This record gives sequence, structure tokens and C-alpha cells, in this order.
Amino acid sequence: MAFQAVQAHAAQALAPGSGFADQSGGGVFVTVAGEAVRLRLDGTRAQLVSHPGNPVAPGRVRAVFRTGPRTALVEAEQGLFIADSGWMIAPPWRQRLGPGLLASAQTADGAVWLAHTSGLYRMSGGQLTALKVGDAALTGITSMAAAPAVEDAAPGLWMLRDGQPSVVVALSASVHQVRPAEIPLEENESLLSLASLEASKEQGAELWALTTERLLRFKNRRWSRVEFPQKPAQLLAAGRFLWVKSSDQLLAYDADADRWGEAMGLDMREFRFLAADESGCAWVLLGGQAASLSWGAVARVNGLYQGQKVVADGLVVRAIPPVGPEPSALLFQLGGADILSEGPTYSLGGSESDGTPRAFSFASLEPGMHSLSVVARFLDGTETRRVVHFDYQPVGTAVLGWAQDIRSIHESRCAQCHVSGPGRPLATYEQWKENAERIVKAVRDQRMPADGPLDPQLINTIQRWASSGANP
Repeated sequence: MAFQAVQAHAAQALAPGSGFADQSGGGVFVTVAGEAVRLRLDGTRAQLVSHPGNPVAPGRVRAVFRTGPRTALVEAEQGLFIADSGWMIAPPWRQRLGPGLLASAQTADGAVWLAHTSGLYRMSGGQLTALKVGDAALTGITSMAAAPAVEDAAPGLWMLRDGQPSVVVALSASVHQVRPAEIPLEENESLLSLASLEASKEQGAELWALTTERLLRFKNRRWSRVEFPQKPAQLLAAGRFLWVKSSDQLLAYDADADRWGEAMGLDMREFRFLAADESGCAWVLLGGQAASLSWGAVARVNGLYQGQKVVADGLVVRAIPPVGPEPSALLFQLGGADILSEGPTYSLGGSESDGTPRAFSFASLEPGMHSLSVVARFLDGTETRRVVHFDYQPVGTAVLGWAQDIRSIHESRCAQCHVSGPGRPLATYEQWKENAERIVKAVRDQRMPADGPLDPQLINTIQRWASSGANP
């Protein structure tokens, strides 16, 4: 299937290399001048500045890597910084690693893995730890992807290390096993890179491997070859979308629709991928000029991320109309039902500004995997669809504790300003309990954290903890 990609050229000249693309639109990249820049989907520049609580300014930027659906890790002269909601934030482990980041991947447990010239590192709950085999660091990693292991389909982190595949599997929260892996290669064929597609309601996650000769796919515990008229050369994936550069062709695969498309009318000379997002958008360099390429006029989603575990039945999800002609209707589909919403702020769930509950609540869903669709319908009879798969696991009436449920939020989003920074001291459970009412109001009004609002389910977790007695 041929399609005319929706293009938007970046106002900045971007350097080749990895970048970060946000599924709600835009991303974070490195300019040719060595500056980290945040771009909107239409290519215009958005705010990205050093947080006032940082001990130093980042300095010249070398690379950007994805660390989650809304955050990126920026490697700069003064160490590692997190780019989140317009801020460049210095984490406590800013100087733990020197220059040398090579790749990143996020596994199903929410942990972010960083391949560095000095080894493999796991970032979780605001902590950075090294993974070693015995006392040996895992160096030589060039590519990583999150996908099930071959033997038992256990969630895993695949990696190419010195050109050979292996997979990391969690045996417990703190113990991991590195297993050798087999990928069926022909004689004189070698592996180049890995990519993965996230799980949906109907299908599990899957692994894709680019070799010097072809593209291989691992799905339903077996390998298969994907045929192309020309040899594939570059591979990139995000969410349920895969992009392949094959000679003078740019191909895209929509796993939910199980269809391939070829982007037409592009100058494929000097082509390089920069980043991709879960909505079917790729940021690329075309002849030295950066641009975003979208499969079509697809709505964007805020408040719900691909693969997210949803714990709040009052979650608010907003739809952003697609760029271009205004759709005649924009609606949500969930649980087999159409749910209409009105503009200019199309939203699902939660409450109106006066506190009145909206017509839909996630409380009507059974726990488990679900698929939310945002459908844009146009006057010419066509429609586009944005699908987000999520895992609904409501907290319900369970009693929450600071150590188990709140500490990780504190360490990753609050400690920067409220332990050694300028904010009110909130370093201990006792200080959190004493200020519980003030904290709830600040996060609910989205005044805190200073580097951008928390995701709705984290706000809900803090509210439930405070209202159930602020237990330790």
C-alpha cells in the first residue's frame, strides 16, 4: 500500500544520531551546533531549558536517547541530564557515567537500560546500577530491544554484544540472568541491529532483527523472514509501528492493522533515522534536512501511553486533533463502544472543571489489557485511527505505603528540589506525612513537580496514599 507521508520540516538543522520522539507530538534532538532542542510536531521550537535547581548548565550536547514515553536522557559536557516537559534536569547520578552512551531500551517492568562503553546499566526508581556477569562488565553492546526470550517467552532485554545476540531475563527484582540467544543466520550473514514492537491486547511483544542480507521477525516463539524487493538497510520501531529503509524505499508496518505501506514522493538520498514515536511518526534526515513523517492525519493522545499500567479509574485522556484539515468528528472507542467527546478539548474520563464526573469512567472496565482508539472522521468519508494498548490494574481500596508506593515517585521526580535543592524539605517519610495535604494540592493543581506535572496515575497514587492515612 502506497501512502503520501505527512511532512513537517524542522526549523533547526539537526545532527545525525539518535533522538527522542514523544507520542503526543514533537521530540528532543541535537542540533549541528551541539545544543539540545525540543521540537513540536510541526517542526517549530518549544521550550527546553536548564532547570533552576541544577548545579551546572549542561554545556555542549553529544547525544539524546529515549528513556520512556515522555522523557529522554541527554549526554552533555557536564554529564547526563533528563529532558522532561521542557526542563533539562540533573539527576543525582549525573556524573556517574562519562561520555560513551550507545543505546537505550525500556523493558516491560518500566526499567530503562543504558548501553555504555563501560558496560550495561539499569535505571529504575531514580537509581542507576551496573549489570555484570561475575565481576565482568557487559561491554561491546551496539543495539538493544525489549522482547520475550526464545526459550520460555519470559520478558527480556535483547542485545547485540560484539555482534552476537544475548538476552537479559529478570529472575527476581534484583537478580538478572544473561542468556546466549540464537538467531537463524545464513553463512556469511551477520546481525546489524535489533528493534521490537510492544504488546497489544491480542498479541505479545515481538522482536525484529536486521542483518546484512534481510529482515527477520520473532513472533509467537518462531522466526520468519520478511521479504522486500530490495535489501533493507536501516530499522527503527516504536509502539506498534516499524520503519524500514530499503535502498530508495521507506516502508512502514502497522502491526495493529497488519499492513505495510510505502511512503511516496521522498528524496531518499542521504537518509537517516533520528527517532520514532508510537503514533506512527518518524523523524528523519532527508538530504541533510530534518523532518517528521507521519503515516497520515492521525490524532495524538495525551495522558495515556502505549503499554501503560493504569491504576486510576478517574484517569483523564485527551485527544489532539490531527494536523491538516479539521475532522468532522473525533471520538473515542473503548470496550466495543463509541464515546463521543466535544472540542476544543477532546477528553475521556475524569471530571469537568466544576467537578462534575464525565460520562465515562475507567471503573467500568475489567482488569487486564485493553485497547483505546481515537478515530478522526473527515468530510470525504475517510477516517484515521490512533490505537493505544494499556493494562488496567486499578488500585481499588488497597492500603498504600510510603516505602512501597511513594518513595520511588519521590526519588525520581521530587528529590532533585526537595532534598538538597531549593524546595521545602521532603527527604523522609515523616516530612511527607506532615506535608501530605500540601503535597496533594500541589500535584493535583499541577504546580509540582517544578519540571512538569506527574502522570495522572501517579497523582492518583499520592492522593490515595494521603487519604488512606499516609502510612509508612
